[in-house]
Amino acid sequence: MDLVPKPDQVAAAAGNVAQLLLYGGLADLRPMPRTLIDDGTLREVYHYRPVAHVREQGDPVLLVTPLAAPAICFDLRRGCSLVEHFVSVGRPTYLVEYGNVSFRDRNLGLEHWVEEVVPAAIREVSAHAGNRPVHVVGWSLGGIFAMLAAADGPDLPIASLSVVGSPVDVTRVPLVAPLRPLLDLTGGHGLVTRAYRAAGGAPTPLVRWAFQLSSFQKLVTKPLAIATHLDDTDFLAQVEAVDRFTAKMTAYPGRSFGQLYHRFAKGNAMATGSLEIGGREVSLSAITAPVLVFAGATDGIAPVEAVRAVVPLLSGAREVRFEIVPGGHLGMLTGRAARGTTWRVLDEWIRQWSEVEEPAPVAKKARAASKTTATKAPAKKTTAKKTPAKKAATARPTTKAAAKKTPAKKAPTKKAPASAEAIGANPRRRYGSAGSRALSR
Repeated sequence: MDLVPKPDQVAAAAGNVAQLLLYGGLADLRPMPRTLIDDGTLREVYHYRPVAHVREQGDPVLLVTPLAAPAICFDLRRGCSLVEHFVSVGRPTYLVEYGNVSFRDRNLGLEHWVEEVVPAAIREVSAHAGNRPVHVVGWSLGGIFAMLAAADGPDLPIASLSVVGSPVDVTRVPLVAPLRPLLDLTGGHGLVTRAYRAAGGAPTPLVRWAFQLSSFQKLVTKPLAIATHLDDTDFLAQVEAVDRFTAKMTAYPGRSFGQLYHRFAKGNAMATGSLEIGGREVSLSAITAPVLVFAGATDGIAPVEAVRAVVPLLSGAREVRFEIVPGGHLGMLTGRAARGTTWRVLDEWIRQWSEVEEPAPVAKKARAASKTTATKAPAKKTTAKKTPAKKAATARPTTKAAAKKTPAKKAPTKKAPASAEAIGANPRRRYGSAGSRALSR
């Protein structure tokens, strides 16, 4: 809103305030309909029901949530829901969540999720989708669970891995780095250890406070931001949805929290490329599936360099692609900017590594345009069909071919070359990608 609001801004702001006061909110918080297809100890696997007039097609996607965070991270609100996006284009979409963690779950360690929960969810999704390979998308700790499960289970039917905001080198995390020298003073038997053992884990208020602390500046300036955006319905709806997400955070089980505290925060074990799970070493180099890694440009929990550290550790992966996208820890996944950045790259990636030929979203626009020029329609459809067929043939040559074609089609990007820090442009990536260059425009 301008310093001196215009009449239309005043009217919009008045309407938003009235909506908030009379109806309690602006965000459409209806969850996407889903069906439970499998469950177990702290494991619930859901299939999101297809929308009307849209047929499910292609390989399935499994969304893996982190501990302590509610599953609505993938279904934040209508219009900013990754689930809604996948379902709307006919992608078979599934989710694994863990329910409410209580004191009785205090003895469950990380091996429960790495050896049981995530592998069982992947197999169940594959079977439910007709024994097709699964594209696994994990956010935050969910991404680390997904990588460790893939490394520990080479026989899992995984088509690709997408890791969103998962910090591997915690020495690069500003919130943790200053505290690490203090953590070593007590030799593992200090106040923190005694506290989480007595409480049976990390309690919900502490988890919620830690998440809010990661974006302390936004928390402090939030009232001013709301006041200056009273005429922006979409902004206010997003704030409302994020507040609901934060309020629904849950606790960490005691043993799992202890492992995260000692192995991740103190030992920085993931930065070495391997982690002891269930009495044996699990190495990230054992992952053979292609891996897409996302880092948020303004992420305080998983800064870019903390996430980028995983790239050289994935030496056995068929392909590794690294992307920097706009947003903080949650915003990069389901913020307003994610709709044109993170989601678009995910779509490209999943189509690239799908087992069968899949229509690209742009094909719908091409078909609509062809109705106005009937004589050119066959040529457009033939081209659209041939391109994915080349991708399905061989993985590496396809990536190179796509990289060559994109600059030819979109020559105007040469007018504004991306810098090394530009969003979505990353020259230090192991493999170039057309999708990254597209985001730099």
